[in-house]
Amino acid sequence: MEYAMLGKTGLRISRMGFGGIPIQKTDAQVTRALMEELVAHGVNYIDTARGYTVSEAYLGEALCGLRDRFVLATKSMARTKEAMARDIETSLANLRTDHIDLYQVHNPSLKELEQVCAPGGALEALLEAKAAGRIGHIGVTAHMAAVFERALTLPWVETVMFPYNIVETQGEALMKRAHEQGVGFICMKPLAGGALEDAALAMRFIAQNPDVSVVIPGMCDVREVRQNIDAFENTAPLTQAELAQIETIRKELGTQFCRRCNYCQPCTAGISMSGIFVLEGYLNRYGLGDWAKQRYAAMAKKAGDCVGCGVCETRCPYQLPIREMLRRCKAEFGA
Repeated sequence: MEYAMLGKTGLRISRMGFGGIPIQKTDAQVTRALMEELVAHGVNYIDTARGYTVSEAYLGEALCGLRDRFVLATKSMARTKEAMARDIETSLANLRTDHIDLYQVHNPSLKELEQVCAPGGALEALLEAKAAGRIGHIGVTAHMAAVFERALTLPWVETVMFPYNIVETQGEALMKRAHEQGVGFICMKPLAGGALEDAALAMRFIAQNPDVSVVIPGMCDVREVRQNIDAFENTAPLTQAELAQIETIRKELGTQFCRRCNYCQPCTAGISMSGIFVLEGYLNRYGLGDWAKQRYAAMAKKAGDCVGCGVCETRCPYQLPIREMLRRCKAEFGA
């Protein structure tokens, strides 16, 4: 296993980590087996979140006796000091630990990021927890390039998590900037939400980029752990055949995926198109239908609220048929 420093945090981590979304559909016993497999292969980075229902709790139980073998990261969507302080304590209790190595602000919009930094914002709680030794480092996760770019201007940001894969390369320039600034880059969505069928090729593509500190594929089966590790540890340069396959994948899928750039926004009806398409991915690809439906139900504006004006489609750099995609989501989610 190859290791790298996670930016300026000083944490030495395996370049392949573990994404904790899919374990929601397993149990603590399966999670324990996964943790033992990770230890056996030298994987020492785990990512989870307050929003991943039982993920933190399963990990907390599964890591008993193994906590010191891992760099543990979680995240919260809290934006105020009070809510973030509460979430930090909940995470510590769920994970059965006295410290969390990396605590991240989970997917803020630009406006929410400013709220986090403002007086009474979540950053105050994070800094207090860091000073008390309850958390070690602070990061930001993002789906929007504009948030990634803004995060790189904030001195307290030590890591950024952002999608990067064969068909989502819009963050490459910002990844390079992050590397140059000593900000760790955490690669999420390595399989584009499960849309990339050749996992080995997807992992090899990511492994070639030195700006990636760690990639966190979601895994819920020991076989997946082994397959991903085998692919990531194959450090040979991509062959001409593999490069040709990558270009074929991009041609086949490149016009069919929302890359969450949000150039389509603002929506006339106030719909978060990219947010809905992310949940559609969880509904159809991760086997987390109930989880996706719960979050969809909580959205203020749903796919069925589309008025069909088409303005979003004129802004989309990938010429996506957004209105058609929203109609599909309306049918899938039933609203």
